[in-house]
Amino acid sequence: MTYRLTRRALLTCACALSCTVSAHAAEQDLRSAQDSAASSNNGITFGAYKSTRNPAEPAVSVYPNEAIGDGATTAGYNLSRWGEDWRRMCDARNRHDVLDRLKCISFDSSHDIYLTLSGEARFRTNLTTNPGLKDVEAQRQDMLRLVGGADLHIGSHIRFYGEVAHGGLSGINLGTPTGTQRNDLVWLQSFAEASEKVGSVHFGVRYGRQEFTDGPNLLVSQRDNNNVRQVENGVRAWVRGPTLRADLFDLHMTGYGNGGTGDDISDLSRRFSGVTAGWVVPRGLLGGSKLYLDPFLWRYRNLAATWGTTAAREQRIYTGARLWGEIGRVTIDWTVNHQGGYQNARPIDAWQAFLAQTWRLGKDAKAPRLGIHADYASGGGAFQGGKLRDAFSPFGNNIYYSYGLFLTPTNMRAIAPNFTFHAFKTVRTTIEYEKVWRNDDTDAVYRSNGTAYAGTQAVRGHDVGRVVRAQVVWPLTSRLTFTGRAERMLAGDVLKRAGFTNSTFLAGWLSYRF
Repeated sequence: MTYRLTRRALLTCACALSCTVSAHAAEQDLRSAQDSAASSNNGITFGAYKSTRNPAEPAVSVYPNEAIGDGATTAGYNLSRWGEDWRRMCDARNRHDVLDRLKCISFDSSHDIYLTLSGEARFRTNLTTNPGLKDVEAQRQDMLRLVGGADLHIGSHIRFYGEVAHGGLSGINLGTPTGTQRNDLVWLQSFAEASEKVGSVHFGVRYGRQEFTDGPNLLVSQRDNNNVRQVENGVRAWVRGPTLRADLFDLHMTGYGNGGTGDDISDLSRRFSGVTAGWVVPRGLLGGSKLYLDPFLWRYRNLAATWGTTAAREQRIYTGARLWGEIGRVTIDWTVNHQGGYQNARPIDAWQAFLAQTWRLGKDAKAPRLGIHADYASGGGAFQGGKLRDAFSPFGNNIYYSYGLFLTPTNMRAIAPNFTFHAFKTVRTTIEYEKVWRNDDTDAVYRSNGTAYAGTQAVRGHDVGRVVRAQVVWPLTSRLTFTGRAERMLAGDVLKRAGFTNSTFLAGWLSYRF
């Protein structure tokens, strides 16, 4: 079967989903009107899906803001700085210092046209013993990230966003730094956006260089661990009703250089397109749950995908869904996806399943949390020919399995219990123990960048290793945060017999954002 996901197919999906969302929105409008009439005596609306918004959260949306695919906003801040809304700073009474003034530079008395400035300075040091799991000199990376952004709003429908960044790197045993670690200057993001609301349906389109995270974090992520974050180039469009949404996109990856802005180019050899939908699961379905179901259909094309000793054109079709949210004190994040398509003339048949859950041990939001995640990623065929069963994440979170970037969800099984607690009022600590196996012992073990540990495909067995790690996050002020990480990677039988060894990873950094 040939898999094709064309622009015409995407437009067809968009029309169908738009009609569905609009029809559903009309039904929700009727329900909301009935609820409003029933509660008019006290001025409170009891709509089934009425949501409120913190003034420092993303712009108002009929669909719940935390689930529109723009990432989480905490205390006003989002990893994607365009996901923040600082309009409350247009009121001088809400400003406390000169940086607050930069959050709303108004150009008219009604604050319809205003500019928000943002910035980040991050000072970080990484220390890795036996880098690459080889018995070699330790590596030290001293990194500096500087980011400046400007968000111009022209009325409620037009927006322009720009962001520049610098990634500085020095240290010991650095090898050949990539453009995501050392980059003199990069236009990290630059896009234009237009939006409109018709009744209860919100439409929007964004074009340019942008961060894209509308999907499971293990498949699509900004990769904040890097000095220079992951960005894409192209178009993203959306339609959102009260309980249904659809997000369509057609993007090319970015190829980073180490110099100025001229060598960070749109990589036409790697293209990512598709649709992510969303549904607000009825709150009463599981007794007051707050759940979202996000099905997705994606295509990832790489003109030079390498598996085994072969580099060839690859097209993967991702069909899957993510169920996430809260059920009482339990938080879940479950994703299952199938990957079909072809690499050259070889059919692809791969699966991934990511099942993470935590249980809050008390009523307080800062109560300790006990969690466990169990993950599966198929493997096989990279070195043997025939059907390719190796799963692949387009640009997922690259530290989920190892802070030292030793592992990735390809030909892998993992289970990891974890525990999160507040040793002090503002200091959050997470500790985790992870056991990792591979699925197919005729295929390799893979690093976070997708490359194989050389020779592991020739060693039989499944034991990859164990990872013991801890993270401490300490917000010193509302803008300044310290993060510390420690990890011990204990190589298993497969890695040891292929010539690899244990490694220790330590990291600490200060991040200042405004």
